[in-house]
Amino acid sequence: MIVTTKQLFAAAYGKYAIGAYNINNLEQTMGLFRGNMDSQAPFIIQISKGARSFTHKTMLEGLIRAADQVFPDAVFAVHLDHGDEQTCYDCINSGFYSSVMIDASGEPFAGNIATTKRVVDAAHAKGIVVEAELGQLGGVEEHVKVDEANAKLTDPNQAREFVEKSGCDSLACAIGTSHGAFKFSGSQGLHFEVLEQIQKRLPGFPLVMHGSSSVPQEEVARINAAGGNLKGAKGVNEDEFKRAAQLGVTKVNIDTDGRLVWTRVHREFFRDFPEKFDLRDPGKIFMTEYAKFIAHKNEKLGSAGHLEEVRKLVK
Repeated sequence: MIVTTKQLFAAAYGKYAIGAYNINNLEQTMGLFRGNMDSQAPFIIQISKGARSFTHKTMLEGLIRAADQVFPDAVFAVHLDHGDEQTCYDCINSGFYSSVMIDASGEPFAGNIATTKRVVDAAHAKGIVVEAELGQLGGVEEHVKVDEANAKLTDPNQAREFVEKSGCDSLACAIGTSHGAFKFSGSQGLHFEVLEQIQKRLPGFPLVMHGSSSVPQEEVARINAAGGNLKGAKGVNEDEFKRAAQLGVTKVNIDTDGRLVWTRVHREFFRDFPEKFDLRDPGKIFMTEYAKFIAHKNEKLGSAGHLEEVRKLVK
């Protein structure tokens, strides 16, 4: 059942966070649905601008529609991740997405508000929910690239004004995370003091954490042992998710970790079975491994076991 992120956030606020997972293909889609059903968790499917152009946007939409039929008990939202203004309008007009993110965080404060407000007006007219971003995460994710020197934490003093003037339904905050597999060095971590100040100014308002993959060191080590070259990759401590949820974070974006699982499975498979060439062989392994990964993440987010409760609330 496709619902809006707003409905999911109302159920989760202050208790747990909803996992928002990016997909690009059939195997990810099947593993994602299986993992969420195994852990009995509501979830958010994220489609990025890059994923929409990887094959064709209607291909992913078709996969999700099919999965909705195969897994009729699933409760999830379909969300555009990091959309520019035109892509947001395309998704709003498609009649398929229940939520879009407008990322105008690279614009000056007033410009970010103005762009977000235009998207909000168009989306709300069709019952679609809007996520916006204030502050800038460092790192690289598809078309989003911000040098660490230009990354900036969200200013809590601007957060309330931004939400009131833009009309957005949730706010992605920059609290020290970054896109990609190389998020932290040394003892760096999340800036909970910034998150606390934002929640004080926006009590009860859904906040979002981007760039929140944990980059498991076991996955990195196995990838490197199978011929990879990921040096110094480090992510968010997943044991901090529940603390963030208590401070108003209702959505946590996880993309890089899923890519690491895919890479590990395929590198190890073709290392161990160099004579194989059937793409379905590693695909079957990946779907199982990805489902386990999703179920594990939902436990860390606190969303596992809440599916039936959420279903009753959104009907």
